[in-house]
Amino acid sequence: MSTQEQSVDLVDASTALALARVALFAALAGAFAFVSFEYPLSPAPVTLQVLAVFLAGLFLGPVWGAVSMGVYLVAGAVGLPVFANATAGVGVLFGPTGGYLLSYPLAAGVIGYVAHGGPEVRSLDEVGVPRLVAALVAGVVVIYTLGAAGLMAFGGLGLEAAVVGGAVVFLPAEAVKLAAAVGIARSDDVAMDA
Repeated sequence: MSTQEQSVDLVDASTALALARVALFAALAGAFAFVSFEYPLSPAPVTLQVLAVFLAGLFLGPVWGAVSMGVYLVAGAVGLPVFANATAGVGVLFGPTGGYLLSYPLAAGVIGYVAHGGPEVRSLDEVGVPRLVAALVAGVVVIYTLGAAGLMAFGGLGLEAAVVGGAVVFLPAEAVKLAAAVGIARSDDVAMDA
């Protein structure tokens, strides 16, 4: 009696690599949430999560970047303490800072789409710095538009207070994160091509 052995690939190698990268960037967003401090001019804390959103969009592109931030939100919603100040749960998503969090998948998708010039990911070496900056600025607009909307809807703030206290005061910090993201994207030490 002879035996035969067959193997079946459930996903191809490129999909497996993309899923691993999704998990990596979701974990990065969770880790960056622990770099958090209260900001006296705003009801929202300052964190490095936005840098993770920037990097996910740049390195994973619009589809997988958005998926990675969606995975991050699901992890926090089911109870992993991956949101700012080690918080978790669906209540955080519908609290004062929920608009920021809920914007992350959309922002990563927008960043990836603008940076790569469409849905297909291309090497960041082919993307000029002005395009990188434009992509990140577009992401900031998404994050702070939805963040301010969340402060109004879930935090009881009026339009002016939400825009000033929930967006404008963060612009200097976002400029630093934007510069860091461009520097990382331009670094020869980051190898994401495969």
